[in-house]
Amino acid sequence: MDLSTVLGILAGFSAMIIGYILEGGTVGSLGGESAAIIVFGGTAGAVLTSFPLSDLKNLPTWFKIAFTAQSFGTVEAYSTLVRFAEKARREGLLSLEQELETVTDRYTRQGMQLVIDGTDPEITREILESNIAVLEKRHKVGIAVFEAAGGYAPTMGIIGTVMGLVMVLGNLSDPEALSHSIAAAFLATLYGVASANLIYFPLASKLKMKDKAEVSAMEMVLDGILSIQAGENPSILKEKLKTHVGSILPSEENSSEGVSGKTAVSEGR
Repeated sequence: MDLSTVLGILAGFSAMIIGYILEGGTVGSLGGESAAIIVFGGTAGAVLTSFPLSDLKNLPTWFKIAFTAQSFGTVEAYSTLVRFAEKARREGLLSLEQELETVTDRYTRQGMQLVIDGTDPEITREILESNIAVLEKRHKVGIAVFEAAGGYAPTMGIIGTVMGLVMVLGNLSDPEALSHSIAAAFLATLYGVASANLIYFPLASKLKMKDKAEVSAMEMVLDGILSIQAGENPSILKEKLKTHVGSILPSEENSSEGVSGKTAVSEGR
């Protein structure tokens, strides 16, 4: 689990509620079914109108990515590429074919197969770079969905508040209920702004960061594969890959050799 995502959302809502209580409010007064229906239902409807169902069916996957810690198979890819480079140096590229069955990452396996098959280096680069481009395009859809929701939610909150005030102004005969009705009307604005800034926009930012991390992991594999194809010294390859690993994984996950820790192969590849 990605603790920063969970703790961040909890901290944000907790700070908001605690501050409200310190000002003399009660948690019960923050509940409003009609406001919640208008804001969350309206936001869902706007997002549904903006994107095709074929994209929105991936919503559970995007939530899973945002709330799951991942290293995108970086450590595993590093070890595999170094081992392949050393073996290719000793026995030639064709000797790597029997090793491909041990590779779990589809992107790495595809690239090494191109190398073993004797594909021109430029064509190999083009194919692997096109894979990265497709991945980025797919990720951008998920990011756009959460950013759209973050944009719609405050507006739906304002709509809910205006609707509530219309009802209040249409029924001024009961002064005692007036203040309660006004407070209830402004709950919609609270829900809209809070959900946008504590849920939708932060999740979009988290997906952006994970997109960059996965692309960096794939670029590491790309550099490693092209280096193996060019017959570079394994020691030089190690130094190249360490630079990538250091930019993808937290420092505590790197040993003196540049890599260590658990791996988590991305589902997107």
